[in-house]
Amino acid sequence: MSQLVQVWRTSTVRLTVTFIAIFVVFAILLLAFIGWQSSLSIQRQQANDIEREVAQFQRIEARQGIRALAFAVDRVSSQPGPGLYFLGDSSGLMLLGNLNDVPAEVLIDPGVYSFDYERPDPWGGDEANADMPQRSGVAVVRSIELSNGMRLVVGRDVVERRGYSAIILQSFLAGVVGIILFSVIAGGITARRVLRRIDTIRDTSTKIMSGNLSERVPVTSRNDEFDGLATNLNAMLDRIEQLLQGLKEVTDNVAHDLKTPLTRLRNKAESALRDTATDEMRKDALEAVIGESDRLIQTFNALLLIARVEAGTPSGMLSEVNVSDVVADLAELYGPVAEDANIEIATTIEPNVMLKANRELIGQAMVNLLENAVKYAQPEGSGAGRIDVELRRDKNLVRIVVADNGAGIPEPDRKRVLERFVRLEQSRSEPGSGLGLSLVNAVARLHGGELRIQDNGPGVRAALELPAA
Repeated sequence: MSQLVQVWRTSTVRLTVTFIAIFVVFAILLLAFIGWQSSLSIQRQQANDIEREVAQFQRIEARQGIRALAFAVDRVSSQPGPGLYFLGDSSGLMLLGNLNDVPAEVLIDPGVYSFDYERPDPWGGDEANADMPQRSGVAVVRSIELSNGMRLVVGRDVVERRGYSAIILQSFLAGVVGIILFSVIAGGITARRVLRRIDTIRDTSTKIMSGNLSERVPVTSRNDEFDGLATNLNAMLDRIEQLLQGLKEVTDNVAHDLKTPLTRLRNKAESALRDTATDEMRKDALEAVIGESDRLIQTFNALLLIARVEAGTPSGMLSEVNVSDVVADLAELYGPVAEDANIEIATTIEPNVMLKANRELIGQAMVNLLENAVKYAQPEGSGAGRIDVELRRDKNLVRIVVADNGAGIPEPDRKRVLERFVRLEQSRSEPGSGLGLSLVNAVARLHGGELRIQDNGPGVRAALELPAA
């Protein structure tokens, strides 16, 4: 009983029952209308037949006389069928026909009447036999008075019409029962299939909530709306799993990367508090503490900036930016820094490239790319480093490229370096937090673009591709 109540509470079953009720009511009304119209059509046909025969008898009487009329009435009344006929004199005495007993009011006042009757059954035996079986029924007749005062009554037996109406009613009831059964079966099958798909999604979500994040909603080959929903849910689950995995990696990397500088901070502070420490040693320790604190603040600022960028920026923060000026200014700014490191910066910048973007974020992304290039643009062995900065517009795409001739990044690691706190230098002797390329990638996604890490043969080619429209 509880299972039935639970099934009834589902929206699918309720909607199915509602549609079945609407369909059944509509079908019943339609069948009732058809039956009613059929009965009216039969009744109308009988009335038209009566009127037509009365008109024919009147024409025969007018053109050929009373004898021809009597012959015609005698001929049609002797034939089997639903026709009822009566021809009597002015006093109402029957002369011809198959209707023995006609009520007096029918003969006195011409018009349309309905009454019960009895007449000889033409299929029952010889007409001369007084014991001929009688046939009873209900008659609908029209009576008229002829020009010579005689009475003519023409009618139809409505029992046959009522038999047709009964057949129509039986068919109607059978149709209603069939429609109800068919609707219940079809509705049950439909509700079962829908509930089965919903149960599949619910079971999958239950497994995911229990901790199995790799579970996905099954997708069938029917490509219906449930498959579309399952595809979107699976994409959402993939994204959630990636975010959780990224959160785990970020947590591990934060713990790993911040442990060392915090330990150094503690050691410097502890050394400054020793009794044997001189003023100069304390000053050096404080300066080291300030430097480590600045690096920690930079790391947290980078994390906050990445989080803000990945959360999206309001449309009001985007404006028309001359990217050519931004790239040219930053390349010029880093020129002396690169020169001190024996690195040459060459620029190929297409002028007046406009882009709807956030100027500060584009500038920060460019700064991170240049800092990485300056840090790693030292070729293996001897020789000067080189950084190529390029900006060009290709149809609907603005491409900012920073390439160096350093050691490069192995192909398996080119996607991994876009994650937070990923540093290919295992010893981590070089300064940095591993957040630079992650921030550039977040800026690219914010603007609907993409950051591509490619081989420069030798070195790294970082291409920031942003849509111009």
